Amino acid sequence: MLRFHRKSEGFTLIELMIVVAIIGILAAIAIPRFANLIDRAREARTQGNLGSVRSASAICYGATDGTWPATLAALVPTYLDAVPTVLLPSGMGGHAETNAETNVAGDNGQWFYDGAGTINVNCTHADSKGNLANTW
Repeated sequence: MLRFHRKSEGFTLIELMIVVAIIGILAAIAIPRFANLIDRAREARTQGNLGSVRSASAICYGATDGTWPATLAALVPTYLDAVPTVLLPSGMGGHAETNAETNVAGDNGQWFYDGAGTINVNCTHADSKGNLANTW
């Protein structure tokens, strides 16, 4: 009896098409999910910097027997190595990265410090969660 054996090497076209379809479905789900990842990272960096500045200011307040620093720059070098930067996503007004401060509430993307312990980001745009940056 004569048998013909087909040599089975590689993948068939159908198998390859199924794999391509699965990869396409996964990409269609994943890409929109991670599209704003950079913006969320910038927000998180700024929120972390804000926490550092607030902590340094509170430590200064305690160390100076209840006197707030006159400016954020006064925290350097005793309480901070340097005033950290504010880096907001382009969707939040497109503000440039800065470590400047102001005591005038507005929308310039700088640190807002009133000299009495209030430290916020001076931006009136909403972040990725819908919260205003000046309420962080």
